[in-house]
Amino acid sequence: MASSKEYLNYVLEQLDGLEEITYRPMMGEFIIYYRGRIVGGIYDDRLLVKPVKSAKEYMPSAVYESPYEGAKEMLLVSDIEDKEYLSGLFNAMYDELPKPKAKKK
Repeated sequence: MASSKEYLNYVLEQLDGLEEITYRPMMGEFIIYYRGRIVGGIYDDRLLVKPVKSAKEYMPSAVYESPYEGAKEMLLVSDIEDKEYLSGLFNAMYDELPKPKAKKK
């Protein structure tokens, strides 16, 4: 099942307090970027984030879910209604997120 554009727009609206939130469609789902770094994505209308240490500490009771069959598990963000919570989560995670790889010439 692919994610809906409506769910993507809702998540983006919840994150509108953060600068440089972007996304890229990927096989019916959406990869979410924060200031150029991949923070997670929307898979089957669920917001999943990378299980970095700060995310696990920020959401100690978060459930691990697989974005798709055969993929590494990620953390399910269940409280997407709280804009401050989401902003805090993304800010807490930022320093641990991998920097984008340099593009080959």
